[in-house]
Amino acid sequence: MTRTISVWGIWLWINLLEVSLLDIKEKEMSENKRFQFGTIGALSLSVVSSVSIVICNKALMSSLGFLFATTLTSWHLLVTFCSLHVALWVKLFEHKPFDPRTVVGFGILNGISIGLLNLSLGFNSVGFYQMTKLAIIPCTVLLETLFLSKKFSRSIQLSLCVLLLGVGIATVTDLQLNFLGSIFSLLAVLTTCVAQIMTNTIQKKFKVSSTQLLYQSCPYQAMTLFISGPFLDKFLTRQNVFAFRYTPQVLVFIGMSCLISVSVNFSTFLVIGKTSPVTYQVLGHLKTCLVLAFGYILLHDPFNWRNIHGIFVAMMGMVLYSYYCTREGQKKATEASVQLQAKEGESDLLIGIRTELVQ
Repeated sequence: MTRTISVWGIWLWINLLEVSLLDIKEKEMSENKRFQFGTIGALSLSVVSSVSIVICNKALMSSLGFLFATTLTSWHLLVTFCSLHVALWVKLFEHKPFDPRTVVGFGILNGISIGLLNLSLGFNSVGFYQMTKLAIIPCTVLLETLFLSKKFSRSIQLSLCVLLLGVGIATVTDLQLNFLGSIFSLLAVLTTCVAQIMTNTIQKKFKVSSTQLLYQSCPYQAMTLFISGPFLDKFLTRQNVFAFRYTPQVLVFIGMSCLISVSVNFSTFLVIGKTSPVTYQVLGHLKTCLVLAFGYILLHDPFNWRNIHGIFVAMMGMVLYSYYCTREGQKKATEASVQLQAKEGESDLLIGIRTELVQ
């Protein structure tokens, strides 16, 4: 009798273990499919919304003379926070509080990085500002390698070099610089890299979604820029944002810019959370190339063969980066599949033991 109970106990344990292994397999397959679709959706949303807001802001600043970029960004963040608060109120996502010091520090750092990028543009030529943006990728790679022990293959490094070369050819013209502008550029690159790396690491460390992180950090970003924005804008443009003549057309474009910014801010956190800071920067340079093309088509901006050659080289770099990332992802998936097959082998062994016990 005791032997029968023991046999049935072992048989029941084996059955439960077999079911759990099958559940793990099905769960991993479904999660991989959801991740792939989610990543593609995030990348597409980021590209469409970013290109749209650049075109909208370009019309607002170039055609209508509204030059207060930092203040406008603070309004973007305020509208984003209000939109997320409404989404929370109707229960579209769940509020998940975590370490307050991390949230405050992260929010303020993001606000400072935006302000420093605007100062870099104000104190340097457009060409040097573009070089500053190009420097974000190698700086991010260096920081992740040194402090997060992340490894980038030679193929990935080569594709990034091709990408940066192409964007440099397409966008960098004059390289006038000065000491103060160089300091602002260096600080802008460092703070932007750290903020984007933190966007990825915080989501993984505290297991929060991009929406939850954006909702909690948005007020601190907005507050930082809302307080400093009017002073920075007046310092850079010699104009007062509060004395500007807000015509109905200006208000319409500001409203459109703020609404599009909700999608931009959300997709930024979403892309970095699902991929990596480097992939987000690669995507950013794709947006730059698209903005150049759309600017030529829609706004009749000047365009020459140098822009065309640069965009072509940059696209080659992006294709290579996508190819090598996909290949490395498939390699990791194959390794995971081998591990899963090992688990299935254990399951088959357990089934054999169960059969012998029953017999």
